Amino acid sequence: MTVLEDRIAMAESTNDDALTLDILFEWLEKCPVPEGYRVEIVGGNIFMTPQRDTHWEIIASIYDQLRDVYPRNRVKSDVRIDYPGHLNGFASDVTLLSHGAEKNEGGLWRHEDVIFVADVISKGTSPNDYGPKKTAYARAKVPVYLIADPYQRKCHLHTTPKDGQYSIEHSAAFGLDIDMSGTVVALTLKTDEFPVD
Repeated sequence: MTVLEDRIAMAESTNDDALTLDILFEWLEKCPVPEGYRVEIVGGNIFMTPQRDTHWEIIASIYDQLRDVYPRNRVKSDVRIDYPGHLNGFASDVTLLSHGAEKNEGGLWRHEDVIFVADVISKGTSPNDYGPKKTAYARAKVPVYLIADPYQRKCHLHTTPKDGQYSIEHSAAFGLDIDMSGTVVALTLKTDEFPVD
């Protein structure tokens, strides 16, 4: 079967009301996604973004600092987790799960067990991180959401989700520490080695 035949068959096999994240991700598994690209579904739209060196260095720094405190099985990167809202299947850059987190019956981690998410901005998808993804995390009551933006050279820390939005936001330039000691994450994140674009 060709890619075109696959797409025609997929289009004929469902309608908009029957679309689910599982169907969309199943379709994506059949598509040739280039190596080095991350795929997410935000509000039913599929986004593929390349991982640049700057992006990866920031992710690695956050991951390493979390790993100094938390066991490997609680720190995830680029793993699908479904969030509230219309067809939201995110593969966040860094996710920290609560102690005792369990997968759901479909074998996916539950958003109810996510206590921290960090997303590193890519130019093409930055509106998602600052908009619908931030809203979905707040609706899911993720206690701490960090956006690292190498274009602004800043981190934006969002905490205290209430009524579908974050009540508190703190911004700090790269190079300054991000104090999360008073949150469930209970650590201070160093940003002095974050590269910039």
